[in-house]
Amino acid sequence: MSLAPKSPVSEVASLYSSKQLSSTISVEQPTAIVYCEANFGSIDGKTANGLVRHSEIYKILAVIDSQKVGLDAGFALGEDSKSIPIYRKLSEVIEHLPTVPDYFIYGIAPATGMLSTHERGVIFEAISLGMNIVSGLHEFLCDSPGFVAASKARNVKLIDVRKPRDKKDLRLFSGRIADVTCPRITVLGTDCAIGKRTTATILTRALKKYGLNAVMIGTGQTCLIQGARYGVAMDAIPSQFCAGELEATIIEAFENEQPDIIIIEGQSSLSHPAYSTSSFILRGSCPDGVILQHAPKRPHRCDFPEMAMPDPATEINLIQTFADTKVIGLTLNHENMSEDEVDSAIKKYELELGVPTTDALTKSPDLLVEMTLAAFPQLTKTSVAC
Repeated sequence: MSLAPKSPVSEVASLYSSKQLSSTISVEQPTAIVYCEANFGSIDGKTANGLVRHSEIYKILAVIDSQKVGLDAGFALGEDSKSIPIYRKLSEVIEHLPTVPDYFIYGIAPATGMLSTHERGVIFEAISLGMNIVSGLHEFLCDSPGFVAASKARNVKLIDVRKPRDKKDLRLFSGRIADVTCPRITVLGTDCAIGKRTTATILTRALKKYGLNAVMIGTGQTCLIQGARYGVAMDAIPSQFCAGELEATIIEAFENEQPDIIIIEGQSSLSHPAYSTSSFILRGSCPDGVILQHAPKRPHRCDFPEMAMPDPATEINLIQTFADTKVIGLTLNHENMSEDEVDSAIKKYELELGVPTTDALTKSPDLLVEMTLAAFPQLTKTSVAC
């Protein structure tokens, strides 16, 4: 039996690579169900939300959330149907499927990063059914004697996506990021769980559709579970190595893929006092440009009701003071907003900030491409093959 890999992405990356072996070989996606009890569609359900929207590796068959039973997962997110039903509990999912899925994915991102007693029981149940377990928590399943024994008995894998490589293999910042000659854009935000990964994913897809060789770098557990070929769970890395691990990952992607542009997923907010990940991402990626994600109707920072949301202008000033970069655009999270309110906010921020503004989920992805090309006009002629 294989336990959690030394590298946080090696197990997931191997599944991704198996799908890319050859266009002439049909390789089916492994099937998975996503556990998101009482959190699907909410901020702490961001891993499940992301997997329903986009998964390079897994074919998502169902979501578990007793509060949204019977809904289509896409409708529960306020989007188009995804043909992914939501069930009350694991046993009900199994009853409705012809075979037991290959993977059970823990799809909640709690602030504690730990499992509850009930959730441990659900994971033991999934293991007993012969399902491999994927977790993005700070609590590593492969460090639990109980989970290890149960997984050995059923010959299944425990995949701890956030677990970093051995300390002896961690890399320090070298300055070689200067060798990466293509533009690098980092998507940052004014808060946690605000849509940075979603915007980065949509932007990368749109740039590829336009004809550019765009590569995305994941920096959080959800992006890695979705199937990012390059990435590192930044908040699980000792601080001394954070910038170096990200720099090395970007260099690896640049050398392997020869991209026209690299998009880096951001984490948290540079101004958020509870988290430092954004600062390491700015240091490690040394981005040529930043896209800032903001939720105009969010009253306070998630999990911190006493902290008001920062103004985008303040965050932009902080980013451009902290790093040698430029904010090239603003993208909106439309939570609690009507279509008219989104349109008004776009006009308001473009006027106030002087940068292109859009909503990646409700507006055309072409606007993100235009935002990028306006900042890096060399991409329009020199990088796209006719």
